[in-house]
Amino acid sequence: MSPEWLSAIGTLGTFIVIAASAIAALMQLRHMRGSNQIIALNEVRETIESAEFQAAESFVVRELPERLKDPAVRAALLMPFFPAEFQPVRTVANFFETFGALVKNGIIDPRIACDLWGGVTIRAWDALAPVTANRRTLPGWSAVWENFEYLTVLSNRFYDAHPDGAYPQGMERLPLPDLWPEAKAGHDVS
Repeated sequence: MSPEWLSAIGTLGTFIVIAASAIAALMQLRHMRGSNQIIALNEVRETIESAEFQAAESFVVRELPERLKDPAVRAALLMPFFPAEFQPVRTVANFFETFGALVKNGIIDPRIACDLWGGVTIRAWDALAPVTANRRTLPGWSAVWENFEYLTVLSNRFYDAHPDGAYPQGMERLPLPDLWPEAKAGHDVS
């Protein structure tokens, strides 16, 4: 065998080793991305299920709409720093702002985020939309909570595409037991 052929075979072998290494590296990056997503999803779940967040969300959804009828409250919510009694607003909005940024930047898959927490996202946005709209009128605040808004848009699209849930089509459903009398009250179950 001539030296040129040996050199060509050596070059081809080197190319194959480099290509295999590149493929292995890409696969490892894919696994690392999956691991990072699992960690991020777990952090989101832990936060949403925490007592502190549950209390803040309850305040935002149940109490804030009534409180917004008071002009003094509305004025307080236009200040750069919220009064202590309105920190739940900041807690909920900033959480969803961060969550939306994770989705927007590909750390969390949008479909998973919307499937698991789209309803919570939409409910929080609806309650905080008046605060958001008015804070965006302040100088330098025109983009406040835009990642929260982005996540809400994705969640709305997800629910529009899956009005009856996202259970896989064609998959059989399990039989459910009879409804309780309390669940039937006020429902037309004919």
